[in-house]
Amino acid sequence: MASSDPTKRPRPGPWPPAPESTAMPPSSWAKRTGFRPKFSGETNASDSGQIVLAPKPKEGDSQADLEAGRVRANTAVNGELEREKVPPVTSDKEQTVKRRRDSDGAVAPKSSVPSVNGAAAAATQQPESQPHPRRPSRNGEAVDVLPPPVDDDGFVARHSHMKYELRDTPGLVPIGLYGFQHYMSMLGSLILIPLVIVPAMGGTHEDTAMVVSTVLFVSGVTTLLHTSFGSRLPLLQGPSFVYLAPALAIINSPEFIGLNGNNFKHIMKELQGAIIIASAFQAILGYSGLMSVFLRLINPVVVAPTIAAVGLSFYSYGFPQVGTCLEIGAVQILLVIIFSLYLRKVSVFGHRIFLIYAVPLGLAITWAAAFLLTEAGAYSYKGCDINVPASNIISEHCRKHVSRMKYCRVDTSHALKSSPWFRFPYPLQWGTPVFHWKMAIVMCVVSIIASVDSVGSYHASSLLVASRPPTPGVVSRAIGLEGLSSVLAGLWGTGTGSTTLTENVHTIAVTKMGSRRAVEFGACILIVLSLVGKVGGFIASIPEVMVAALLCFMWAMLAALGLSNLRYSEAGSSRNIIIVGLSLFFSLSVPAYFQQYGVSPNTNLSVPSYFQPYIVASHGPFRSKLGGVNYVMNSLLSFHMVVAFLVAIILDNTVPGSRQERGVYVWSEPEAARREPAVAKDYQLPFRVGRVFRWVKWVGL
Repeated sequence: MASSDPTKRPRPGPWPPAPESTAMPPSSWAKRTGFRPKFSGETNASDSGQIVLAPKPKEGDSQADLEAGRVRANTAVNGELEREKVPPVTSDKEQTVKRRRDSDGAVAPKSSVPSVNGAAAAATQQPESQPHPRRPSRNGEAVDVLPPPVDDDGFVARHSHMKYELRDTPGLVPIGLYGFQHYMSMLGSLILIPLVIVPAMGGTHEDTAMVVSTVLFVSGVTTLLHTSFGSRLPLLQGPSFVYLAPALAIINSPEFIGLNGNNFKHIMKELQGAIIIASAFQAILGYSGLMSVFLRLINPVVVAPTIAAVGLSFYSYGFPQVGTCLEIGAVQILLVIIFSLYLRKVSVFGHRIFLIYAVPLGLAITWAAAFLLTEAGAYSYKGCDINVPASNIISEHCRKHVSRMKYCRVDTSHALKSSPWFRFPYPLQWGTPVFHWKMAIVMCVVSIIASVDSVGSYHASSLLVASRPPTPGVVSRAIGLEGLSSVLAGLWGTGTGSTTLTENVHTIAVTKMGSRRAVEFGACILIVLSLVGKVGGFIASIPEVMVAALLCFMWAMLAALGLSNLRYSEAGSSRNIIIVGLSLFFSLSVPAYFQQYGVSPNTNLSVPSYFQPYIVASHGPFRSKLGGVNYVMNSLLSFHMVVAFLVAIILDNTVPGSRQERGVYVWSEPEAARREPAVAKDYQLPFRVGRVFRWVKWVGL
């Protein structure tokens, strides 16, 4: 008989019965615990490193968003964001909450089209409250875009955050201000290569001043050509660090060592001939349509280690030169680091002055300090004269201080005083170019590396300023025009080819200036400044230790910008990690083998120690009966970027991997681009020149 004691009876549960508790959605749990799965490929990666795609949700399946109070669709693949279908009218508070949730890794509805490049497809609807949708879809088709960049404040950088976009035409004052600002931020990339190669060729400070003026002139002209008839993106053209290694290899060839007379003009003519032939090859590669086929092999996993190897390859030049006057060079490096990192968020009149002008500000402050120390007599020693060659100095006291006198003083150069006020750079100013097939072949291979560099810049910059990425035809057209621009650089005698400056993409993201009009106005200013000879003389008088300190920062930036291309792929994939790691390691190790082969440690060469790695043609391991073939093979395999490119392109195109995992670049379809007025206006050639390319489909829109 059951007990009647009411205290022992079981208490009834709540009515109606509570449903069984379910696990909290992973995304809500992640947000409540503070976990933010931002690293591509890590949250969904299996033990093998492959990406496990989330199961496709059934129709009607949804999850409740406990924070927003509304139904939310399943998480996008790989943790990337997708655009959300929002009601036509939303309050400012809801939009702010949505932006912050997006930047914190929140999820949005999944599109019906799988993502490429690790990015999600744009939604097919745009809110009516947004006046200028940047990714309109046509007839319900989804558009593949890359993941939106994140600015320093943690918010997703949309197109609306750009102050001026591609086809915007601001007033004269903003155009002048931003155009000058754009070139000032890129000053280091424009002037540093002449300051390195001209002294290596035996040129004087006056020769350096003339080459600097020529570089400024050619850079302005080629930038105008590129924004008008090339990709039409706001990208600066100038001397690329890609051409620096082959230029040094040609300069330090055994046949040029011990030349009598004017070595500078003789070697410059050899460089001009090699650049002209290589540039013609690049122009044919672009305008023939072969670049459109070659684009299928170029992906972020190839671009990243190739460009990074360019920056890493000159480590032997940077700090060893800074060490010749440590108190000047080290201070300049620290100033640039403080400006670009610690003071990057400090705004003056709405502009991040320290971040944008980190290099010019660091140079100006260090130069002023060195000038004051020189005038105060800090580097003056009794009885010692800087103009006396070191080999003729007898006093041991002067021998000990001659290095500091040479590298720390700022008055050793007479370029500014000897430069004329007006000088017009003209073609063939150094003489008729000299053509040698072995040097031309080396430059032709390097021009392919320069094209790979430009492809990455086109794609990254188009995501910031244009409505869509360019079509393969536009990319081919741009590479062809870069070849023609390099022909001009060879005729004028800049010492290197002309190509898109990789650092330009970073400058666009920082300055928020994407208008091609501002870049064109800045190019006109550059042409005017190139005609003033004193400008080139002033730049040529920069002390060598300061040049080395600037190069330490610029090459580090170049390596980082190259590796940043991996954000378009699944960086957490073991496939990509191994490919990039092998490419970078062999890009440093294989050239070291070629550069050190057969060289005795006690060899007394007549070139500085940091140029010795480029004297490889006569003693490399590749030895056949053909001297020219030996020169080509030993030179090419001593270039870090060439080895990185070969390893990366072979592995990336032979090792199996999905398009999303490889981060295959998304280019606009030509048919869709012709139907959309925004894309046509972004990339169509002006002055009805595009009619000519209607018959040449592979280089048209």
